[in-house]
Amino acid sequence: MALHVDADPKASPSLAAPPRGKFDPAKIKRAMADLMTTASLEMGAHRPDDAKAIAALLPRGTCVFVNHLPRHSLNDTLGGLIAVRDAGLEPVPHLAARLIGSRQEARVFLERAVRKGGVKKLLLIGGDTAEQAGPYPDATALLRDGMIRDAGIREVAFAAYPEGHAHIPALVLSASLDEKLALAAAQGLGTSVLTQFCFAPHRITELAADLQRRAPKVPVYVGLAGPTDPRTLLKYAQVCGVSASLRALTAQGFGAVRLITHTDPGEQLTAVAHHNLSRAASNIVGVHVYSFGGATNVATWMNQIIRGG
Repeated sequence: MALHVDADPKASPSLAAPPRGKFDPAKIKRAMADLMTTASLEMGAHRPDDAKAIAALLPRGTCVFVNHLPRHSLNDTLGGLIAVRDAGLEPVPHLAARLIGSRQEARVFLERAVRKGGVKKLLLIGGDTAEQAGPYPDATALLRDGMIRDAGIREVAFAAYPEGHAHIPALVLSASLDEKLALAAAQGLGTSVLTQFCFAPHRITELAADLQRRAPKVPVYVGLAGPTDPRTLLKYAQVCGVSASLRALTAQGFGAVRLITHTDPGEQLTAVAHHNLSRAASNIVGVHVYSFGGATNVATWMNQIIRGG
């Protein structure tokens, strides 16, 4: 769902770093390590060799999301999923509804992913393409088909957008997520919500609080932009529609170099840890780190947080 863009970013305290001194620094570090221990990360479908490097750095069973991009077929992701499973990690395929050419393609892939890749969970998204390749205009239509459940998948993660979506109105986003959660529950599927990354921690915690009211039993994983260079981060931010917080930071006078410092994932993680510690109950159970093609670097950073670094 979309949240408002600050009318005057310079006057807004919401982009500031989280309050210091409220909690003991050691307690904050422990909370950050807890969030990272249950975290997930992304791996490129074309980089199956990354799985072993990730496994050497992160806890056994860590969820590794294998992406499904327009230039790859669904079948292209199978090797990555198998590599993740063989490394002792939990493979989670992206399933982008608008990129699927036929029902047969999706059915065969799901059956192979479960049988050969040991897949139990997937991330179901619409897929931001102007033209749909086959019968599914959005994630809801694919979920309603029933083949995900029939293939043996046990849990489906859905996307949520702290800054809204560039092409979908806020009310449509909200109603769609509610419908997907209800459809999954009716099919006996477990559910979770994974947020898009953004550079304004307050937008993420506001979204989590809204989801806590609407779906209190659904766990939320906060998306963080993993460590990368400024040029890559800004490119992906623009592609992913993370624009409102970019504009707000720019209005405060942040150049590209200072921007990457302000958006350090450690700062974002600290804000989420503060949020969890300050609430009696929180639906945020972990984070999901976007790797932008650098899964090994991301796993190294995650390992440092887990070790208290």
